[in-house]
Amino acid sequence: MEMADQKTVAKDAVSNNGVERKSIEDFDPPAKPRRNKYALACAILASMTSVLLGYDIGVMSGAVIYIKKDLKISDVQVEVLMGILAVYSLLGSAMAGRTSDWIGRRYTIVLAGAIFFAGALLMGFAPNYAFLMFGRFVAGIGVGYALMIAPVYTAEVSPASSRGFLTSFPEVFINAGILLGYISNYAFSKLRLNLGWRMMLGVGAIPSVLLTFVILVMPESPRWLIMQGRLGDAKRVLARTSDSKEEAALRLADIKEAAGIPHECNEDVVKVTKRSTGEGVWRDLLLHPTPSVRHILICAVGIHFFQQASGIEAIVLYSPRIFEKAGITSSDKKLVATIAVGFVKTMFILVATFLLDRVGRRPLLLSSVGGMIVSLASLGMCLTIIDHSRTKLMWAVAMCIASVLSFVAFFSIGMGPILWVYSSEIFPLRLRAQGCAIGVAMSRVTSGVLAMTFISLYKAITIGGAFFLFMGIACAAWVFFYTFMPETQGHTLEEMGQFFGKYTQWRSVARELEMRKNKAVVNGDGGSGEGQLEK
Repeated sequence: MEMADQKTVAKDAVSNNGVERKSIEDFDPPAKPRRNKYALACAILASMTSVLLGYDIGVMSGAVIYIKKDLKISDVQVEVLMGILAVYSLLGSAMAGRTSDWIGRRYTIVLAGAIFFAGALLMGFAPNYAFLMFGRFVAGIGVGYALMIAPVYTAEVSPASSRGFLTSFPEVFINAGILLGYISNYAFSKLRLNLGWRMMLGVGAIPSVLLTFVILVMPESPRWLIMQGRLGDAKRVLARTSDSKEEAALRLADIKEAAGIPHECNEDVVKVTKRSTGEGVWRDLLLHPTPSVRHILICAVGIHFFQQASGIEAIVLYSPRIFEKAGITSSDKKLVATIAVGFVKTMFILVATFLLDRVGRRPLLLSSVGGMIVSLASLGMCLTIIDHSRTKLMWAVAMCIASVLSFVAFFSIGMGPILWVYSSEIFPLRLRAQGCAIGVAMSRVTSGVLAMTFISLYKAITIGGAFFLFMGIACAAWVFFYTFMPETQGHTLEEMGQFFGKYTQWRSVARELEMRKNKAVVNGDGGSGEGQLEK
């Protein structure tokens, strides 16, 4: 106690020349804010809906081996079965934007789980190929809803300091779902032929039931609440999901400005004149976009296209066939190898979540795509060598497996999670749901086309040639990302619009904003929300 008093006296003492004396503690760096556990819990619960898509991708890669034998379907029917869910999900993602503006983000997530539950049961009890396709249609709508709404909700709940970490969670749970699907394939592969694949598909209904009830304990998105004029409810959610009272007040002011609510209006329930329920949204997004919105749309659509077109769907969905082409003929060994793919993919996505808010979006994305390019080149080369060899080359088989694992690792550390983080944080508030829906639509179209043509593609240009093609697309992706996509780390959702509209000149805008922020700190202003998203 006596030592503490001495420290206080030393700190408060003033020297003869009137300068305050400082203690050693005064020179310590400011403490890093602790991660908001409530926002973390909300992000986890919302992102768990992505398990539904991941499970379907993973389980179908192995189940189709037994479906083909049981239902006696052709390779073309296999392609359609594998890829059609992505196309069907377009309908869900197209409806999800308007639905989430109408009933709220939270109940839209519940609806996604309920629809997928029905689809999983239909697939599990399918007596023939046509009925199985109908089950895929229903499940696809649920997947489309889940894909669009989970990252939107998470971005709107998250504080700026951990938005990258939290918004990457949908990709984390997609990977967890893929791994669960691979494990399910192996677990039920020992059952008799007509029962095993039905069990693989049917048990997908279980997580959707659990998610439906768990999600009901989540709060509604504060941005949606403000769009409805429910300021009182929004203030309570912001207070719990922000790192400080000051940040909560700043986020509230920025969202009010974007929603067209006067700054001085602070009642619990207010009338909102600038509605975001669809009036004029598609016009402002597609027909008459501002330069900023046009640039945002190009970036969002571009990253969704390149993520799927660079070959991830082919490797995840058709990994048993790829391993078979590499020389692994045993069904059990192929399924074990796919489990290894799912495990590596999940582990590296967990690593990525901790790097997003430390390293930034661009460095991770460019490094990720660079690694994917090298991995695809190695896989294409080894598969070509094996294809032209009359003897089994164990070193080439090992290199194929290593290249597949390397590809999914590099994908998961950047390209996978950054898509959800980036596309959900760059759109203006009133355009966000519909903008993300367009991005998801591009992703699903590309995924569906790739999944429904991969077998035909590698039969036409060889399996090695297919992966050299994916390598070329990945090279184009790297150039696109480097040129057009600005860094968004550390900026509020309401500041994003300032970085877009000048395409390749975004770096000068970033430097100017940084100088303004530094000047504000020096002058003691503490900075302010720019709220320029819709300018």
